[in-house]
Amino acid sequence: MTDTDPTPTSPDPGAGPGTTIASASPADGLRFAFGTLTVFRVRVRRWDRGAARGGMVWAPLVGAVVGGCAVAAGGLVLGLGGGPLLAAVATVAVPAALTRGLHLDGLADTADGLGSGRPAADALRIMKQSDIGPFGVITLLLVLLAQTAAISQLYAVGWACGALAALVAGVAARLALTLAARTGVPAARPDGLGATVAGAVPAGAAIAVGAVVVAACAAAGSPLGAYAAAHHALAVLAALAAAELLLRRCRLRLGGVTGDVFGALSETAATTALIVLALG
Repeated sequence: MTDTDPTPTSPDPGAGPGTTIASASPADGLRFAFGTLTVFRVRVRRWDRGAARGGMVWAPLVGAVVGGCAVAAGGLVLGLGGGPLLAAVATVAVPAALTRGLHLDGLADTADGLGSGRPAADALRIMKQSDIGPFGVITLLLVLLAQTAAISQLYAVGWACGALAALVAGVAARLALTLAARTGVPAARPDGLGATVAGAVPAGAAIAVGAVVVAACAAAGSPLGAYAAAHHALAVLAALAAAELLLRRCRLRLGGVTGDVFGALSETAATTALIVLALG
């Protein structure tokens, strides 16, 4: 999710603080989520704030689908005789492909903007440029290496460990978007995808979704034992904490969120979850 996404992303006129957001059906929210966060071809009928709210609530489900595709790719490589490292590369590549690389692009742009040390307006201008600077390149390399190394280590333990970690990381990455779209988090720009979704999700709903996802990830790890259940829940909580720290930094430096910031939050959460699981 970045502000360079070609999909129409203009926020509703007058959708400022205190404005009532028109409700959207669950189907509209699902279409918005998959149409915005993946390359899957879906007919998105509404691009207003109501659909954005529903879309961000459904974001963890998108993460589960993307994570499932990544797991399938990793399992295929392992089944064909590839080693854990090659399977990990395939697992990391699939989410990048299914998101057009937009989350990674947002991570790089955010790193360039924050690393520039410039005032907010200049940092936002740097983030909108199409090129990637040194901060962005270094951040991309380190994040992709960390993700690949963590999944490779977990695949070496067993396919189930690596597969579950990739799935949990995908869900945690999109849950970070749900929480970042909660009320009270402003947009850094008046236009773009970030402005469409910023503050769209009621804080109570975002917390409720977070609680459900953490519980679901713990339940997913329970077949591997009680420790694994707690470990997977902890990985999600750590991922959300890391994303929240980055969100606070962006709010202080940039004045709010943008599409690029949402992409950076997603990749930060995914990487943190994988590292926590690998360190266990």
